Amino acid sequence: MQRCKTPHAVVTFHSTADAMAVQAAAAGGGLPGRVIPVPSEISAGCGLAWSVPAEQRETLEEALAHRGLAFEDITVVDLY
Repeated sequence: MQRCKTPHAVVTFHSTADAMAVQAAAAGGGLPGRVIPVPSEISAGCGLAWSVPAEQRETLEEALAHRGLAFEDITVVDLY
C-alpha cells in the first residue's frame, strides 16, 4: 500500500523553548498535533515544528491563542 501526502498545518517557532512549551501544553490535553522536524519546504527559527491535519488548523490556532503560546508562523504543507 502506497502512502499519500495530505495537507497539514505546520506551526514553526522562534526557539526550541517555545516548541517545548506547546508540547507540554499538549500533554495536559486539549491541544491537537505532534512535534515534528521542520519540513524542508519551510524556513524556521528552530528545528522543531508542531503539526496537525489541515482541517484542525483553526482549533489549533484558538488553543495556542487561548494559552498564550508563542509561535512564529503557521503554514500548510503536504506531509506523509
